[in-house]
Amino acid sequence: MSERAPTAYAAAGVDIAAGERAVELMKRHVARTHRPELVPDASGFAGLFRLDLSKYTAPVLATSTDGVGTKVMLAQALDRHDTIGIDLVAMVVDDLVVSGAEPLFLTDYIACGSVVPERIAEIVSGIAEGCCQAGCTLIGGETAEHPGAMGPDEYDLAGAGTGIVEADAILGPDRVRVGDVVIAMASSGPHSNGYSLIRRIVADAQLDLHANVPELGGPLGEVLLTPTRIYAKDCLALAADMEVHAFAHITGGGLAANLARSLPATADAVVDRASWAPPAVFGFLARHGQVSQEDMEATFNMGVGMVAIVAEDAAERALELLAERGVPAWVLGSVIPGSGKVVMTGEYRS
Repeated sequence: MSERAPTAYAAAGVDIAAGERAVELMKRHVARTHRPELVPDASGFAGLFRLDLSKYTAPVLATSTDGVGTKVMLAQALDRHDTIGIDLVAMVVDDLVVSGAEPLFLTDYIACGSVVPERIAEIVSGIAEGCCQAGCTLIGGETAEHPGAMGPDEYDLAGAGTGIVEADAILGPDRVRVGDVVIAMASSGPHSNGYSLIRRIVADAQLDLHANVPELGGPLGEVLLTPTRIYAKDCLALAADMEVHAFAHITGGGLAANLARSLPATADAVVDRASWAPPAVFGFLARHGQVSQEDMEATFNMGVGMVAIVAEDAAERALELLAERGVPAWVLGSVIPGSGKVVMTGEYRS
């Protein structure tokens, strides 16, 4: 019997069988994320989620979408794909929680030049891990094969999340008051921002991603691939326990630009650099890339991944609760009369 001829689609570079195997491999990872509200859908064309409206008085849905930028190119260069999904979830859910919303579910989209089932499953395992850390369900997703548009080993990913918050519990600039305290939560590194600059520094300085760097505590590539810290559950715990007025997720643009988004037009936040020492990776990048402090601060989080603005009498309890939850945190500054700006003072601790 002669072998079956390949289909026209397969000849064009799209392997449907590989896609089906990838789906089978990722199922066990997706199952880890299921919340009780998930409604089975035998067709698999859509994700269904039942809202328990008895838990809310005036529920408001929140939504956010994001990707991980060129950090995926680092994952590809190192052939390490099990953590980049954590970064994806972090970028989405930690935007949601800024409003006080609890992340409910997330969908993902993976585009690749060629479907390698094991690699896709690795990526999804990270997405599932991120969803578990955030307490949300990975409700669905899509894997698309784009031969010709992307190289066989290239891929990109994006995600969209939905959360829920009571209308009278939405956090933001309108709640912030003069005298509030600004609390910093430590980042795990550059998170998922500034990687175009990072890759340029690595290339221009001819740095070896596999080389051990004692000051960083491990191989350069592994340090740069450290997944983004997910703060969603920690922020929700703070908001449930005390008077939180606003959060700020410190992503692209750095601390000052993102914190300013959570300030009213009548107040400034004064931030004291001397309150913390940025992780060694930022000094390493600045030195090897000859990047000025101004440019570093405008690109990277410099060690602050999330900020909470709380009532003055809640600051001590906020630090205690975060310590109990294993999140390094400190008083970053305070809110004063102003015009919606962030004023950075002092010099970083060494």
